[in-house]
Amino acid sequence: MRGATGDHPPPTSGYDAELRRHDEVLRRAVGIRLRDHVLDIGCGTGQTTRDAARAAGEGSALGVDVSAPAITRARELARTEGPANVAFERADAQAHRFPQERFDLVISRFGTMFFDDPGAAFTNIGRALRPDGRLVMMVWQAGELNEWDVSIRGSLAAAEAPAAGAPGGPDPFSLADPPAVRELLRGAGFTDVSFADVHEEVHYGPDVAAALDWVRGFTCTSEALKRMDPAAAARAVRNLRAALAAHLGDDGVRFDSRAWLVTARRS
Repeated sequence: MRGATGDHPPPTSGYDAELRRHDEVLRRAVGIRLRDHVLDIGCGTGQTTRDAARAAGEGSALGVDVSAPAITRARELARTEGPANVAFERADAQAHRFPQERFDLVISRFGTMFFDDPGAAFTNIGRALRPDGRLVMMVWQAGELNEWDVSIRGSLAAAEAPAAGAPGGPDPFSLADPPAVRELLRGAGFTDVSFADVHEEVHYGPDVAAALDWVRGFTCTSEALKRMDPAAAARAVRNLRAALAAHLGDDGVRFDSRAWLVTARRS
């Protein structure tokens, strides 16, 4: 999925609006220092990277993402908004040759769940950290704990095309299990692995029409609709519209969500 699942966002501000409350939690947790050098994994259009660069006024921030459109947009925004100590690269963090022991801090906002080989990816990321450098990432808890996922998948399944609503592609919940993630990170050279529960809402748009357009762009939604016959697809869209309308409040369409804030140190 695009959007709440952390799949690579398009060059728009929708993804940042969706996760505004999560950004606030992440900023408080990372505790960036003035001279820190920060690496942002899965940076999308770069909001989290720019925020990090502003906090590290005498350091730097590098954002990486595999999406070329996202990186292009991130660079455009950096040119117009600053700061001067931010940079962006199109790169796969699993295999990219980062400068070894360059960074004090690695951050990620839902950008680490889709590696083909998580062990290799986190080992590579760890090499880029200085000894005792920190990893702070936000990942989704299990799908059944996330109201947005339950609602979307339920809407698709209720269109009488169960196979079309089945999960496909990258798994946004691949890092949902703390014992498995702790073992993964320890195997990649991290220590002091801890998890904090993040219970915040996601925001899908100011009204139902905008929210429906956003949700239809999620990979799992769009792929499911493509596999349905026209009548089932129409039913699914009606179901989605009704589910979104049920979550419309004074400030837009919101869903409950649960995430983990995972912190660790390079050993």
